[in-house]
Amino acid sequence: MKLYSTNLNAPEASFKEALINGIAPDRGLYMPKSLPRFSKEEIGAFKHLTYPEIAYAVLSRILEGEVDENSLKAIAHEVYNYDVPLEKIDEKTYIMRLDRGPTASFKDFAARMMARLMQYYLDQDNSSLTILTATSGDTGSAVAHAFYGFDNINVVVLFPVAEVSERQRKQMTTLNDNIRAISIDGKFDDCQAMVKQAFADEELKPLNLSSANSINIGRLIPQSLYYIYAYAKLRSFPEEIIFSIPSGNFGNMMGCVLAKTMGIPVKKIIASVNENDEVPEFIRTGKYQKIVPSKNCLSNAMNVGHPSNLARLIAIYGGEIDERGNIKKEPDMEKLRNDIYSGSVTDIETKETIREIYGNYGLLIEPHGAVGIKGLFDYRDKTGDDAFAVTLETADPAKFPEHVRKETGIEPQLPQSLKEIESREENMDHLSAEYASFKEYLKKHFM
Repeated sequence: MKLYSTNLNAPEASFKEALINGIAPDRGLYMPKSLPRFSKEEIGAFKHLTYPEIAYAVLSRILEGEVDENSLKAIAHEVYNYDVPLEKIDEKTYIMRLDRGPTASFKDFAARMMARLMQYYLDQDNSSLTILTATSGDTGSAVAHAFYGFDNINVVVLFPVAEVSERQRKQMTTLNDNIRAISIDGKFDDCQAMVKQAFADEELKPLNLSSANSINIGRLIPQSLYYIYAYAKLRSFPEEIIFSIPSGNFGNMMGCVLAKTMGIPVKKIIASVNENDEVPEFIRTGKYQKIVPSKNCLSNAMNVGHPSNLARLIAIYGGEIDERGNIKKEPDMEKLRNDIYSGSVTDIETKETIREIYGNYGLLIEPHGAVGIKGLFDYRDKTGDDAFAVTLETADPAKFPEHVRKETGIEPQLPQSLKEIESREENMDHLSAEYASFKEYLKKHFM
């Protein structure tokens, strides 16, 4: 497997190199030059497999020659040891709940696989890493839990102090050991910028830095798996499907793009965002303007004013955009618009959708899932396209109890993973949004 940088100014990399390094030397994001394409017969056979079996079947083709097959099979069964419910709303609409992992977030799917693959390679080389990750909500907790207890990997998680829920924060700040959580006096985009700057800092090279954000290809590839799973369980090739995806940094949506590239007949990808609407505006007008600072919305994990994975999306359609948001080469906008619809959902609409989905169907959803469902309904109203669709619920409603309780009158039941953190003591550091302070922190604790 060979990967290229979206900035087109770095050598090709192997999967191992891209995974361990996180970001390309030219500060671009790694993308696979090619992916396997699954036949009608192969996709049909997935219908009778479990999630870990599908994960192994797909990853063994993508990573052929990169990971020992027995090790990959064991990893797939180890990390995907929880349910992936597909709940029916009506005959043409399903919710895929990606909230049954150890941190009750869809980020578990990618973080756990990525952590085990990193450990696989580090054990082979007898080496170590320091993982830096920025989070606007669920990424930090999923990454922290995925890497917790590893003796050859340290993890530093940065999060905006005012924009994560209490339970999201506690999932990051109650682990300790090889996990350090830092609250930043700023926005997610500040956290993300500090992480990227650290990767490019020559003085920090001895730390052997890597990333566990969706900028890492090791996060992106596993996210393609649940789209293949949902299609196999609910449709029969060549029936088409629509996916509506709550989107912030757009890694989850890019996973669907990869699934489509591998042969899943996706009719339309709906990238549903909150009031940070820079991507819908870009798709509508062809002009990109990042939002600085990002807007603070109920769906806090999607409070992103300049999504990193836009670089990958534009690259897929033949364009180029640098990390600062400057478009250097226009993508094929006609083809992009044909494949992808993106709409913005307000906080008022998010609350209404939580209330309506419970009132009409008896289903509890949280703000991110509500953005996904509302985005699908808006798309149908606008286009008249009522094709079969799956919308994603990306976190357990219990992670946002105040919003769910206020709109439905129901107290969401805590999963065991969240019950365990309620009484634990928190331990975190606090820094300004200045890179210099973060750099000194890293030098003090890891050099």
